[in-house]
Amino acid sequence: MSQHGRTSRLELDNSDLRDWDARVLAVDPELGIVLDRSAFYPGGGGQPPDHGVLLWDGVQTRIVDVRRKDDLWLVPAEGDPIPSVGTKVTGALENERRFALMRTHSGLHLLSGVVFRDFGALVTGSNMDPLTGRLDFNLDEIPLGFKESIEAACNVEVRTDRAISAYELTREEAFAIPDVIRTASNLLPPGIEIVRIVDINGLDVQADGGTHVANTSQIGSIKVLKVENKGKGFRRIRIALDA
Repeated sequence: MSQHGRTSRLELDNSDLRDWDARVLAVDPELGIVLDRSAFYPGGGGQPPDHGVLLWDGVQTRIVDVRRKDDLWLVPAEGDPIPSVGTKVTGALENERRFALMRTHSGLHLLSGVVFRDFGALVTGSNMDPLTGRLDFNLDEIPLGFKESIEAACNVEVRTDRAISAYELTREEAFAIPDVIRTASNLLPPGIEIVRIVDINGLDVQADGGTHVANTSQIGSIKVLKVENKGKGFRRIRIALDA
């Protein structure tokens, strides 16, 4: 999990890391830049990729996207200078965006845990932007006051200040955890032998590869914006977090 191609993924071991030293391993005019070490989250699981900069020899290169291929390719802003192979660089993340996405991703896990606990519903889809997101659930019926009760229950869990941790297990160990896959279909590729787990203590345990805050209080207040009917047996819950 902590290695993708030639790049060591630093963000999986330390979601709070914001700057680090690295060396350029490859440059491609179409794909971008490969580093030996990177904390740029490349996107996945509904979480968008990080933005930030590479600093080298008094020069700045803005990173506006990340492409997952055999390597992790950092995509520079159009027109920005490109470091050559072998250049030592300092990578730095755009902190406000990263922390907002960490809060949002953890907030969606909290929402998933509450809906599963109280209604037994599984997630069928997800998406997020900084401080806003949505989850789709396989819910046939919703009771009167569902929107308000879900919002209240989520904010109780925020105030409970539950610890959030991430760790790795073998595939066998992970699937021994009841309900570790909270999606209606198992999206974990069969070839994955090491599974990263994100655990909201006492509420939610899921296989997940994203970045998260350290406890539920860091998520902040959750507002349920809307509950939408997306067809028979499917409901979409949209949330927003306080800025």
